Amino acid sequence: MLFNLSERNSIANHFLAELRDKQIQKDRLRFRKNAQRLGQIMAYEISQKMHYGTARVETPLGSSTIPRMAQPPVLITIMRAGLPYFQGFLDFFDRSDAGFVGAYRQEGHEEIFVNLDYVATPTLAGREVILVDPMLATGKSIVRAVDALVKNGKPSHLYIASLVSVPEGISHVGQHVDVPHSLWTCAIDEHLNDQFYIVPGLGDAGDLSFGEKL
Repeated sequence: MLFNLSERNSIANHFLAELRDKQIQKDRLRFRKNAQRLGQIMAYEISQKMHYGTARVETPLGSSTIPRMAQPPVLITIMRAGLPYFQGFLDFFDRSDAGFVGAYRQEGHEEIFVNLDYVATPTLAGREVILVDPMLATGKSIVRAVDALVKNGKPSHLYIASLVSVPEGISHVGQHVDVPHSLWTCAIDEHLNDQFYIVPGLGDAGDLSFGEKL
């Protein structure tokens, strides 16, 4: 399953337009806030596909039977770029267990090589898991992360949530992630350039959120 939020008009498109705008990007706080807002919106969209039971709730004037989420999903993000987007999910799934993956590109290779040097997660066996990574470019970071995560148990379903994706990355994930999964993105862009960055994209989400790294 592939869900593209930009296929219908909503305030999400406004927030995404501001994320892309190189003038608005100069306001680092606004960039992080817009990523967080999109995380909240995407959390709501994904929540509609999760498992629910029913619960009887007592109100001051009576009682009501309503659907209740059976179990909060596990939230995992790839640092550091994913942190603002991840916060939006955490705002909605505020009782969720959380995990973190440290992954980064290794420079100086003709092909993208992804180093993964930090993984901290709860058990994932039989759980619904949301993996948050703002840019689905080559898809290699996602695949490396999933390969590491399943060592802590196989999820019942993996929701992969990005801000911006490209067909190359979507295809790579589809071919190499062998746990039940679906892809959720705010937009699908044109292609990768020679440096494997998304075009038109929005730039380096980590640098725009937190400043340039050495």
